[in-house]
Amino acid sequence: MARVIFRWTVLSVMGVFFLLPLVAMVEFSTRDPKTWPLLLDWPRLSSEYPALTEGIVASLAQAALTSLLMLALLVPTAVWVRLRLPRLRRLVEFLCLLPLTIPAIVLVVGLAPVYAWVNYLIGGSSLTLVFAYTILVLPYAYRAIDAGLSAIDVKTLAEAARSLGAGWFTVIVRVVLPNIRSAVLSAAFLTVALVLGEFTIASLLHRTNLQVAIEFLGKSSAGVSVAVSLAALLLAFVLLLVLSLAGNSRKGKAS
Repeated sequence: MARVIFRWTVLSVMGVFFLLPLVAMVEFSTRDPKTWPLLLDWPRLSSEYPALTEGIVASLAQAALTSLLMLALLVPTAVWVRLRLPRLRRLVEFLCLLPLTIPAIVLVVGLAPVYAWVNYLIGGSSLTLVFAYTILVLPYAYRAIDAGLSAIDVKTLAEAARSLGAGWFTVIVRVVLPNIRSAVLSAAFLTVALVLGEFTIASLLHRTNLQVAIEFLGKSSAGVSVAVSLAALLLAFVLLLVLSLAGNSRKGKAS
């Protein structure tokens, strides 16, 4: 009985800790009844807050391109390491998890000289953040994809496909990829959630994204800034909820 009371007490305290800021954001952003309708009126939002819409478009493009680049790099690499270079699996895992140990500010210090050349060669577009974000999402995406590959017999599937005359591109795209669809979606959702919430790298590299636009907007229109922050937070929550439901569905089918 004491354990149950302690458990519910801890859950209640944690619930208040996480929900109270959200309730405060809702209360503050709804003081002006015109705030939320404005977010749904894209032409008006673009005319009144062009920097915000630029940040939204930039973050959506960055999230999409980062997801594509991450999958293009990780999926073939993970499959190839499992099939041909199993001894390098620990090394690849270590390299992919390494960004977790490096603070964002330190990462920016290392990337600043690289981005100086990027600016010189291809310009200072906000889309160049895709390269930094791909490094940033590697730990989360690798874990998701590696878990998906561990759930199937990659070697048997690849050998069967190769014995029927399939090339390596066909093996990865038409044989392995459909069997790790849930893992790929998980990696993509995690990437989108991380990119939409990233601020430090974009700010220090003087690029535009959603969080940088929200930070500037907060100086002139706090209500709209909080409303956009809440909307972005809810979007990330929905993505993670879909990820959780997809994982539960996969476990149910497996059982």
